Amino acid sequence: MTHMTTLSGAGVTGCAFGTMQFGGTADLDASEGMYAACRAAGIAHFDTAHVYTEGASERILGRLIAPERDAIFVATKAGYTGGSGAANLRASVETSRDRLQTDVLDMLYLHRWDDDTPLEETFETLADLQRKGAIRYIGVSNFAAWQVMKAQAVAADLGTRIDAIQPMYSLVKRQVEVEILPMAKDQEIAVFAYSPLGGGLLTGKYAMGGTGRLTDDSRYAARYAPAEMHAAADGLMALASAMGTSAATLAVAWAAAHPAVTGPILSARSTEQLGASLDALTFDMEPGLYREISQLFPAPPPATDRLEEA
Repeated sequence: MTHMTTLSGAGVTGCAFGTMQFGGTADLDASEGMYAACRAAGIAHFDTAHVYTEGASERILGRLIAPERDAIFVATKAGYTGGSGAANLRASVETSRDRLQTDVLDMLYLHRWDDDTPLEETFETLADLQRKGAIRYIGVSNFAAWQVMKAQAVAADLGTRIDAIQPMYSLVKRQVEVEILPMAKDQEIAVFAYSPLGGGLLTGKYAMGGTGRLTDDSRYAARYAPAEMHAAADGLMALASAMGTSAATLAVAWAAAHPAVTGPILSARSTEQLGASLDALTFDMEPGLYREISQLFPAPPPATDRLEEA
């Protein structure tokens, strides 16, 4: 079985759009508007998951891509519920293909690490789905670097490989810089980073009394609670204001500028909200500006027990 070492020839460049809000906070009209805005901006990579909005996300995305399926790279995820065993993965893939109205899923991600299922069972299933043409590429989401490498070794023995990963990455969530991004660069694994806006924190809307995930979801409130994160958001907003641009544009462009990041995954609840993120696609992130933004929030220490020598 022959596999590409990168996704460079798969029509996947730059940012992707994540459809987690489709069928939830974004109704059909809003979803259609955001899809059209993404396509007008040149985005052809759309990301969803079996569990998003109880299947509505996949169904809406399937309806939207149907008229131009061959021009779209569609990714979905399996195994968030029910584990990564053979039966659950196969059932999830069949359901997703039906919802998305497509014979082949361009990318299938394992949605999270499964401690209870042998990797051999999981990747034998994924390799078989590839051979049968149900999926093209294999990805993993929310895996630690050691988990990716352990899975990659199993995949290699089966004649396949992990082609992409989805880690959380933003100016205020930089842990992936320690091991995950260096690993991905070394292994030629594509990186599609989610939450580049830090749950909306880096747009500046919460500082202005706005509402969203940080006010409505206790998990996001806890994730972005530290005062230094809010201070970084304030600094980014001040910098953006001085430049005459949007903090969201700077946040997305900053995440996209890391050399190991293939592209951030954008998301929004409306076309209006999406606009500032789309502006990042054409924003010129000069090295000096990148360093200035990077200084707003500390980089994590390197992966070594000799920090004094780093």
